[in-house]
Amino acid sequence: MLSTTNVGVQNSGTQYLPSGDENPSPNQQLLPLTARVNNRDSLEIGGCDVTTLVQQFGSPLYIVDEETLRAACRQYRDAFTRYYSGESQVLYASKAWSCLAVCAIARQEGLGIDVVSGGELYTAVNAGVSPDKIYFHGNNKSRQELQMAVETGCTIVVDNWLELQTLAEMTQDNSNKPTRIMLRVTPGIECHTHEYIRTGHLDSKFGFDPNQLEEVFAYLSKHTFLNCIGLHAHIGSQIFERQPHQDLGGVMVDWLAKAATYGLTCSELNIGGGLGIRYTESDDPPSIDEWVKVVSESVANACQARQIDLPKLLSEPGRSLVGTACVTAYTIGSQKVIPEMRTYLAIDGGMSDNPRPITYGSVYRTVVANRMSAPLTETVTIAGKHCESGDILIKNATLPKTEPGDTLVVMATGAYNYSMASNYNRLPRPAAVLVSNGEPNLILQRETYQDLIRQDRLPERLI
Repeated sequence: MLSTTNVGVQNSGTQYLPSGDENPSPNQQLLPLTARVNNRDSLEIGGCDVTTLVQQFGSPLYIVDEETLRAACRQYRDAFTRYYSGESQVLYASKAWSCLAVCAIARQEGLGIDVVSGGELYTAVNAGVSPDKIYFHGNNKSRQELQMAVETGCTIVVDNWLELQTLAEMTQDNSNKPTRIMLRVTPGIECHTHEYIRTGHLDSKFGFDPNQLEEVFAYLSKHTFLNCIGLHAHIGSQIFERQPHQDLGGVMVDWLAKAATYGLTCSELNIGGGLGIRYTESDDPPSIDEWVKVVSESVANACQARQIDLPKLLSEPGRSLVGTACVTAYTIGSQKVIPEMRTYLAIDGGMSDNPRPITYGSVYRTVVANRMSAPLTETVTIAGKHCESGDILIKNATLPKTEPGDTLVVMATGAYNYSMASNYNRLPRPAAVLVSNGEPNLILQRETYQDLIRQDRLPERLI
């Protein structure tokens, strides 16, 4: 009989279990912090047997570990308190996974919410997040979204001239209650991540170019019904490097000082997010604590060198908060063996519930949840069920011998999997459960075929 353990065993799925450190950083793990193997040789998360969850809720199934998510929130929050002597506020970048339950957990842990659309704003408000802790980003907000943001009372992170001038026109009669805005700046800092997730370099669709900023400051000095409370920058996503964030502090504090010469009281500085997580054994991201220390010292040192007061320091992690907290469970189906070439192992999901491999070339690790201690004897390619040759979830996965009906678990699927999921081939999107202390709670219902045609309209002449 296997005892419940978190000690890695080579040549089996248990090698991916959490490190067992006293206070592990969630973003440095491959599986959620509560991952264990029970006496059925099955993977447990949050005290729940994954194979039992699949029997109860079906598959594919997103499984979110509440303890891992809360631990990441607390580590960010507590690290800023420890390393930054000024005021700070952590915001959850909800584009990573926006739903009521995840936003509510972030709220309970004292985090605010970063949103990038009217839908994400609506979700955050309905999750009980206070508008003064909601920051609205985006490079092409519609007029309706801007009006919604103004009426809600959240802070609007202005991205470009059209948005700034539209807000000025919309709010010119609101002088008794100025609209809070921040300015997004493109800082010109490169980082070595995928081309599509680098946002801090000058050739980016996001933010004001630095050579526009003085003109923007001058404009705002004449439009006092727009209350510019600070500046924002974000240099990218899935970042392991320290140096770009060290550089960012000085660049942004210089612009805070320049804004003051135009009579603007910019008391907040948002340095974005972007800390990476561990998707494979070779990934070595900084811990949450280390990342916060780097950015806090960068801003504090820059302020001291320029003899200006510490601003309220904001950050907006997304992936490093929720990424490791979730796994996706699938049911294994058919197998195709091409001698001396490849073996395909098919699952009941794929690019509709995880589009990142086909979109970004993302790499994941996987285990067979009901055979955790079995020796790894097979090398297979995990294929999705969609009518698309590129629907390959994992190439050259090393697994034990499997049977149809086994439960395959893909790790670290909390960030951008559900949020980018689609109905390609008219597949209903999966359910999601939140697990804690042996109790699963459904937080997203599985879509039905009826859901797929709910918005369809059939002209009478076609009936």
